[in-house]
Amino acid sequence: MSDTFYEATCRALKELAEHADLTSGKLLVIGASSSEVGGHTIGTAGSDEIAAQLVDAFFEVQSEFGFELAVQCCEHLNRALVVTRKTLEIERLEEVSAVPVRHAGGAVAAEMYRRLPDSVLVEAVRAHAGIDIGDTLIGMHLRPVAVPIRLSLKEIGYAHVTAARTRPRLIGGARAMYTRL
Repeated sequence: MSDTFYEATCRALKELAEHADLTSGKLLVIGASSSEVGGHTIGTAGSDEIAAQLVDAFFEVQSEFGFELAVQCCEHLNRALVVTRKTLEIERLEEVSAVPVRHAGGAVAAEMYRRLPDSVLVEAVRAHAGIDIGDTLIGMHLRPVAVPIRLSLKEIGYAHVTAARTRPRLIGGARAMYTRL
């Protein structure tokens, strides 16, 4: 683990953003366990310090690529997501009433909620891509059809990292064409 959590998260997010063509108008869902990053079982040792490094990286890469962010809470808030009110309105999302804290929502979601301008909690999103840091199970917030992206970085701290992009469904049959002539 030669990278700091911040540096490793930036590397992983930049790689995902490039592979998934994450630009302005696209939504990235992030699930992250500060417990797992720190070498503990998910939900047992939330860390505000680790959460701050991860959120710093989220904002850094977002500013470079221009995508919108949705950060998933833990199961105690039914995996609701922290977004900006602007994202809520653009994506026509449903707001829910809760404020994530370290022990109900998770340290990363709580940090994001505190620092994100005009933050709100929503029940669900349909993101263009996602990254899961610590097996937090973000799949429910991805659009169909999810396509795995094999990042060069397999772990951030001690947390397993999984990423995916989405693509439109292929419809039709044997005579359908999927690229323009």
